[in-house]
Amino acid sequence: MPRPSTPDEFVALLHETIVALVRRDGPDLTARQLAVFLRVYVYAGPLTGRDLAEALDLQKSAVSRALDRLVEADLVSRLPNPQDRRSVLVGRTVKGTALIRELRTIMREARSGQ
Repeated sequence: MPRPSTPDEFVALLHETIVALVRRDGPDLTARQLAVFLRVYVYAGPLTGRDLAEALDLQKSAVSRALDRLVEADLVSRLPNPQDRRSVLVGRTVKGTALIRELRTIMREARSGQ
C-alpha cells in the first residue's frame, strides 16, 4: 500500500486504523460509539452513563444510545450500580478487550507501514 501524501502521521494512522476496522468482520461502530467504547477501555474505574456524557461532552441520551449498540455487540456491559440504584456502571467484556488488542495490532502495523 502506498504511503499517504499527508505529512501528518497521526491522521494517516487514524485513517489506516479506521479502514482496517471497517474491513474486519465485526460490528461497524460509529465515531460516537467508538469514542464511548474507547473511554470505557482507556480510563480505569467504574463509569456511569453520566460520567461518560460529561467526559465526552455529549448528551446523556446520545451516550445511552451508543451504549445500547455496544452492549448489543457485547463490547461493554451494563451492571447495577451498588451506590445508586437509578444508574448503572459500564464495564468491560471479553469481546471488548479482544477488540482493544486487535486495535493495538492494527495501529502497530499501520505505524510500521505494513
